[in-house]
Amino acid sequence: MGKGRLEAFSDGVIAILITIMVLELKVPHDTTLAALGPLWGVFLSYVLSFVYLGIYWNNHHHMLHTVRHVTGGILWANLHLLFWLSLVPFVTGWMGENHFAPIPTAIYGVVLLMAAIAYWILQRVIVRAQGPDSLLQKAMGGDWKGNVSPMVYVVGIAVAPWVPLAAGLLYTVVALVWLVPDRRIERVLREG
Repeated sequence: MGKGRLEAFSDGVIAILITIMVLELKVPHDTTLAALGPLWGVFLSYVLSFVYLGIYWNNHHHMLHTVRHVTGGILWANLHLLFWLSLVPFVTGWMGENHFAPIPTAIYGVVLLMAAIAYWILQRVIVRAQGPDSLLQKAMGGDWKGNVSPMVYVVGIAVAPWVPLAAGLLYTVVALVWLVPDRRIERVLREG
């Protein structure tokens, strides 16, 4: 099977998730700037999650450029990733509505951790399906961001019950690290 349907389906799911999140932003009924004050948690959690979904969309797009053919394993691994990403609007709303309260902030981190693990699994399945000369394998190299991010999520989850804003800061740091585009796949595609 070609990768076009997989890419289109994944793009559509991520677009729907972003749409769901923005629809959860409730407009205040007052016209003053002070009316926005109670919405700070909702807005900050939305921005963080929007950035995360954008990062996943961007990296997923680049990763699929290395795929020559789609296997059943790739389809299921991709659905696994989309499952965890589909929970982002729920945990975003829960964390934001409760102003980064301990339990919602920890569960937000769990969803981020599971999405990172699912992305790693998808990478492994693609590499295995593409064989020893996999372009993705050549591009991944040491993958320091992919190795460090889950550890930071675990620390964020662990500190969330005591200092939830520190956990939110840790999740933000991971997003900022990934915000810098990863050029490894583009480089390998140019060279090979």
